[in-house]
Amino acid sequence: MVDYLVLCAAAFLAGLIDAVVGGGGLIQIPALFTALPNVPAATLFGTNKLASIWGTSAAAATLARRVKLEWSTAVPAALAAFVLAFLGAYTVTRVPPDFMRKLLPFILILVALYTLKKKDLGSLHAPVHTGLKEKVLAVIVGGGIGFYDGFFGPGTGSFLVFLFVRFFGFNFLGASAVAKVVNVACNLAALLWFGYSGHVLWQLGILMAAFNIAGSMVGSHLAVRHGSGFVRKLFLIVVGSLILKTGYDAFLK
Repeated sequence: MVDYLVLCAAAFLAGLIDAVVGGGGLIQIPALFTALPNVPAATLFGTNKLASIWGTSAAAATLARRVKLEWSTAVPAALAAFVLAFLGAYTVTRVPPDFMRKLLPFILILVALYTLKKKDLGSLHAPVHTGLKEKVLAVIVGGGIGFYDGFFGPGTGSFLVFLFVRFFGFNFLGASAVAKVVNVACNLAALLWFGYSGHVLWQLGILMAAFNIAGSMVGSHLAVRHGSGFVRKLFLIVVGSLILKTGYDAFLK
């Protein structure tokens, strides 16, 4: 009973963080591994996807009603992410992601340093691409991150936010909204794969999903209320946490 309460609390907090900048897996996945140490890792990942997809969907719906969501970018990016996430999941069964495990902390450090250096990055929402160029770039970003999410995964939401700010000219709040749509596509692809493979604890996942949705609603309202400055600060906190977590996993664990 205590384990279930801990998992529900973790799901709520993960939904809150994920709704703003991504990175909810930092909280939810370790909680699942701690509470259920004898359950296969694939099943825990599948259960995490079931819990998180509902919270991410709720956050996407909330942000779409409250801020201008760039659907012309979000739709092609989400479609590409859905397809490539499947390919990434297939690839990880053939190629161990050990090299990515060691490379990831350094990529995240570069992202953090770039964001800190560019003080005005993501403060204004001024999309810089339209038409075919926008769609092609969206497919490249969505497909690349979708493959990464299926192949490895940590920090997917944060990478999406950064890329939409850096290469599309979105502010942090607008980038977070588009990132949610793409993240739903990634999670759906992974959930279909895990569900087909029998690696989902459905009852636990649905219970955690309810708390994840509640957390995502709180996080979405905080993001809209406090704006891009708040999202930027939380983004840097989450990226810093990811650097510590992935660095520990890669070199000290």
